[in-house]
Amino acid sequence: MLTNAKAITFVLTPDHKRAAAWYRDVLGLTYQGEDQFAATFDLAGTRMRLTTVPSFTPGAHTVIGWAVPDIRVAIADLKARGVEFIIYPGFGQDGDGVWSAPDRAVKICWFNDPDGNNLSLTEMP
Repeated sequence: MLTNAKAITFVLTPDHKRAAAWYRDVLGLTYQGEDQFAATFDLAGTRMRLTTVPSFTPGAHTVIGWAVPDIRVAIADLKARGVEFIIYPGFGQDGDGVWSAPDRAVKICWFNDPDGNNLSLTEMP
């Protein structure tokens, strides 16, 4: 039944109005509007609801990741917008925070939104 249904993803925040500005202005996501509960964005055809949960505490896992054609270009662009990338101790990332798979084909890096939600970029062959 859900095979052909469009997915909706939810990202939690204590204040969707404040967080929406970062997703729109820093990440450059297409803002679609909001209601009293959430701001809505388009993620390349998938709807994302940035939803207010007043007592929200972020988890340690990645909540959204983007596949990018060139991770270094994407990192440079986001760094220019003030995004800081995370380097996890002992994970073997380079100075930009990029972890490479053993075969070096897949590269991943992580960063947080202002509420601590973990986001990622992935470059795949």
